[in-house]
Amino acid sequence: MEIISLGYRTDLLLLELGGSEFRDTGEYVVVRTPQNPGFWWGNFLLYRTPFAPDDAELRLADFHREFPDAKHVALGIDSTDGDVGAVDELTAAGLTIEPSVVMTAERVVPPPRPNTQATYRFLTSDADWEQLYQQSLATAELEVDADYKEFTRRKLIAKRAVVDAGHGKWFGAFDGDRLQSSLGLIFDGHGLARFQNVQTSPEDRGRGLAGTLVHHASTYGLTQADKLVMVADPGYLAIRIYRSVGFADTETQLQVVRPPA
Repeated sequence: MEIISLGYRTDLLLLELGGSEFRDTGEYVVVRTPQNPGFWWGNFLLYRTPFAPDDAELRLADFHREFPDAKHVALGIDSTDGDVGAVDELTAAGLTIEPSVVMTAERVVPPPRPNTQATYRFLTSDADWEQLYQQSLATAELEVDADYKEFTRRKLIAKRAVVDAGHGKWFGAFDGDRLQSSLGLIFDGHGLARFQNVQTSPEDRGRGLAGTLVHHASTYGLTQADKLVMVADPGYLAIRIYRSVGFADTETQLQVVRPPA
């Protein structure tokens, strides 16, 4: 299964390691995560071409046929240039276009404002992973209801299983035993390493923790891989942190989504 987009290629790596299933129809790839049906970007269709005129209606029908019980709609485009196609039709169908920046680095530099007070180490204990769960809820951009808590718990179980199987590491910045900032780094075994979920607890932001942790994890990662990959929201302030330690914009990844009503 050939995937052009470095963002989606490494997304599918992460999903496969976490137990997701794929089916290639030729026109699109069905990505399914039975153990977490509420995970939008674990249950989506990845198309090989942008939206041509009249494609919005056809592709919505594809999605509902493949995922008849889904409350969301999630469609990806396997491209690198950010061309989504028929924008007006997508908007009229209630779909939102979400571009992300795919960033890469083959070497890194220290952050301009390093934090030397925290301790930087792998997550190892049950207590560490439970703190990651609580931090993920505290940094959520969506309403934290019972469904979101269940979704987050299931994702945490999948993340830990991938780490326990030896496919990557989860890193944390700690004040004593208290988790302040965290991220994952997963390896494909062929020279690529993909960052996951860089996040800092709200009360610990603005202290240089994320940049220092990214540099720490990158330094480790480049002993195991040739290239580091990170996908970031272009409007999120943290993107400057990644650039400051040596990551460069490489591609644009396109996601098209309609949240549950």
